[in-house]
Formats: sequence, structure tokens, C-alpha cells
Amino acid sequence: MDVLTLLASRTPRLLALGEPAHVEPAFPRLRNEIFDVLAGHGFRSIAIESDRVAGLAVDDYVRGRTDEVDFATGFSHGLGYLAGNRELVAWMRARGDLAFHGFDAPIEMISAASPGPYLRQVRDYLGVPADDLDRLVGDDARWSDTASIMDPARSPGRSPSAAALRALADDFNTALYAGAPELIAHTSTTDWYQARTRLVAALGLLRYHAAAADPLPEEQRVARLLGVRDALMAQNLLEIVEQSPGPVLVFAHNRHLQRHPSRWRLAGMDLEWRSAGSIVDSLLGDGYLFVAGSLGESPALGLARPEPGSFEESLPGGLASPCGVRGSERVTDEPRYFPLDAGTVAGADAILHVAVGDDPAGELAARILALPGVAMTRIEPDSGMPDYTWGDRFFFAGEDRMRPFATIVGHDVPGFDEESRLDRPYAYRLNVELGRSEFRRMFGYGPEGLAERRSGIDFTASDTFMPHPAYGVQGWGCVVNPGPATAPEIERLLAHARARSAARAR
Repeated sequence: MDVLTLLASRTPRLLALGEPAHVEPAFPRLRNEIFDVLAGHGFRSIAIESDRVAGLAVDDYVRGRTDEVDFATGFSHGLGYLAGNRELVAWMRARGDLAFHGFDAPIEMISAASPGPYLRQVRDYLGVPADDLDRLVGDDARWSDTASIMDPARSPGRSPSAAALRALADDFNTALYAGAPELIAHTSTTDWYQARTRLVAALGLLRYHAAAADPLPEEQRVARLLGVRDALMAQNLLEIVEQSPGPVLVFAHNRHLQRHPSRWRLAGMDLEWRSAGSIVDSLLGDGYLFVAGSLGESPALGLARPEPGSFEESLPGGLASPCGVRGSERVTDEPRYFPLDAGTVAGADAILHVAVGDDPAGELAARILALPGVAMTRIEPDSGMPDYTWGDRFFFAGEDRMRPFATIVGHDVPGFDEESRLDRPYAYRLNVELGRSEFRRMFGYGPEGLAERRSGIDFTASDTFMPHPAYGVQGWGCVVNPGPATAPEIERLLAHARARSAARAR
């Protein structure tokens, strides 16, 4: 089955593509390929599990209203998805007829943003005084503090000022609609909808903070917070569908998109809440179509082949009908991964199974090994080396293996090389010996000048060439999670470094 076969029986208003974990890079890659096909058949919008307000800036870039985009704030789920997100945005901008949306609230697992910045932006757009706004919000940090979500007694969500803010936000909503003709005449329809999106985010945050302040038993309180977040997601999705000129593709975790209630065993609590998918499905009916994501082996997550009898073991790679799929829930200790369960299978219109996940670090290693005369040493768990070196690869121009010209590493070295924060999920780094001349050509100063400049370098930045944080003084450069931005230069520099190393060995 392919996606067009899936759509042959009906064209949904919202096609939901799920994934079982936020780490496996195969899913954003497949998302991009599927959206490419769908865009040729009437789909004009994509919504991903990221902050809806932050997504406005990405949409501005995609539609050519701005010339820069910040991948750090416009997307969630970080390093594992960087390459896929860059490719998605570049392709959408080149087409020029597609829309990008986030559909999540500005909420994380243990924190939520202050409604203040969004309410101030709406106040400024409306041009109303709202003299009490800043006083009622107070310090934004008291809202975004982790303690305000973890401890109901420290949350401002049910304070008199929070109640007054909700009333003020409601007044803003009335003013926004009542003043729409004049506001749009002096700005634009896009500006009006963006103000409306910020106001919806503020109202959602006020509801979420109110739920955080409710002194319920902890299991009930956490389940309610999860339910409030998914309800906000559902509201955003329905608004996106209403505004879109064609069907919408939404990409998110299965737990948000599935038709049945979501369940999660967390910190000794058995949590259950209504998923956004179950809410949207009840309102769109046949207009909602859900494809559950499934994962077999995954280098990114360290998942081995699924055990016999599991749902995942019975599935072929690719898109398949759930009819006749039998099995049991996979057993795993990986907390970031949610295997298929009977409810997800029964409620899916199709299952997209990734039999073996992507391995960008391994693919990069294979490209380096394809260079003439290159040999590789990889540190294995039984090598007797410290565990923070396991999996690291060293590349040599010949078999003597005396001095590498490049390395691929996936861990910090405690007390020595920690500035790239390779302890982050799915972070790895390519290191290349440039030599003094190439180092100077690339960075505008020699290795001896690094010490006085290092305070201005973000060694955690992804897909960006920079001096090596530890070996830059010896002429080494590096790039964390290489992607499209650095791909052409990587090929050139690897060939350069290999040639230098081979000449030195003669």
C-alpha cells in the first residue's frame, strides 16, 4: 500500500501521521516524502507537534514574508530532526504555495510559558491601553518556573490576578473580532490571524496553569494536565483545518493522534486522558484519517529486533493495513519509545512501519570509508575503554592507524570535552583535522587565535562548522549533527584531510 492507495477510498480533511518516539530520524524523513506526494494531490498545509506561535515565524519564512528562520525556536524535538526539518522548510519555500503550522501549546513536560508575552503582543496589535496587564502578569518567570507546574501550591494559575487575566483576555477576544474590519484595513488578514493565534495561546496557557494549581491527588492532577494540553492541541488542529484551503497533514506522536484514550505509566502513576486525535475524530468523523507509526530496530534508540509475537515483529516495512495484524505489546525499557498496543492498531486506518531506523552517523562513516585507502577503528563495549568512548569511530589514511584525520564521536569526555553537550539525545559530532592553513581560511584566524575567541562560539550549534572545542588549537574543526547546510563542505574537507594524512604517511 502507498499513501495514494490509502486515499483512494476517501480524501480526509486531516490526515494524521503518527510516530512512536520523538528520536527516530526516519519518521521526519518519511513525513517529508509523504507530504511531497500529498502536495501533488491537493494538500496545502502541514502541522507538526511544535509550538503554534513559534510556527508563525516558520510560516512567514516558507511563504517568503521573511528571509530567515530559527530552527531552535520554530521546531521541537531538537537534534534528531534537524536535517529533516531543514529539508522540509527549504522544499516548502521553494514551492511557494504551502503553509506551515505548529499545533502544540507553548508547554513542555514540566514547564509552561507565561501568558504575558502573548497578551502584550495582542494588546499592542489592538492599540488598547490595558493598564492592568503588566501588573496582573507580574514576573513572567513565576509562570514559567518548573515549580509552578510541579507544585500546585506554588502555581499562580488560580490566583485572583490569573482570574482577572482570563477576563482581560476574553475582552481582547471581543475587541479583536469587533475591530476586525478596521484592524485588517490598517494591517493585513495575516496580522489579524497571527494576533488571534497569540491570544488563543495565552488563553490556553491560563487554562493550563489553572489546572496545574488544582490541589488534586497527583495522579489525577497530572492526567488532567495531559488532557488539557491535548484539548488545546485539538482546538488548534480544528482551527488550522478550518483555515486551510485544502486537506492538512499533521505529524505528531501516536499518543496525541490515536483515536482511543492515551495511557502512560509514569513515575508510579497510571495516567489516562483524551488524546487530541480522539477529540478531532469525534468532530470530523470521516474527515479524520490516522496512520500509526511503528518502529522495529533503531540505532538512534538502541532498539534491537522486535521479539517474536509482538505487533512490530509481524509487520512488513512500509505502509500496511491494520486488518489482520495480530500480536502483543512489545516489552522495552526505553522510556522515549511507545510500542504499538491493541488500541492503537484497532483505531488506525493504516500502519507505517519502519523496520530499521535511520543511522546518520553510520551513513556518514560509510561515506568516509569509501574514500581511497581509508581504514576505521570503532571502540566497542568489550574494548576495556570507558563507556563514554563506546561507539566512537576513528578514520585513518591507511592501515597503520597511527593518527586519525577524522573522528565521529557521540559522547562528552568528562572534564575535558563537554562544550558541545553531546550528552543530549541523538547528538553526535564529526571532527576533521584541517591543518593551520585551512583552519585560517575557514575561520579567519589561526589555531593560536582560538583562545581569545572561544567565548563567542556556540559549540552546541548544529549543522555549523566551528573550531573543535578541545583540539581547535591543533587545527581541528568540527560540526555537530551535520546536515544540509554543511554537506558540500564536509565532502571537500574530508577529502582535504585524508589527502594531508596520506601525504604525511608516505
